[in-house]
Amino acid sequence: MSILSWTFQILAALILLQTLYFKFSGAPESVYIFETIGLEPFGRYASGVVELIAGILLLIPALSWIGALLGLAVMSGAIVSHLTLLGVNVQDDGGQLFSLALVVAVSCAIVLCLRCRYIVSLLAKLRS
Repeated sequence: MSILSWTFQILAALILLQTLYFKFSGAPESVYIFETIGLEPFGRYASGVVELIAGILLLIPALSWIGALLGLAVMSGAIVSHLTLLGVNVQDDGGQLFSLALVVAVSCAIVLCLRCRYIVSLLAKLRS
């Protein structure tokens, strides 16, 4: 289970951290996306910060579940934006950004499932 969890944690973290350059540098694709959904520039920076935090937390064993939760939340927003406002194919990218959002969301969901026992035991400790 540990190897499986680490595989998905690293996959999600790499994708989340790799895309930060585009958000923070003001790459035309990122600006277009956030202008289209009406959140440029605040939304671009805010999502970049949350993705940075999620990517880092995914790589810290005790906090990976929080990173997975954050990653899943941000990617859920991205997926909904693609399906409602942007379309799957953004600026002729062949659906690459949508696919990456799906990969991160599924990876984070798997990490949450694999870390479920840890989360439950942590919550039980916090209650007592």
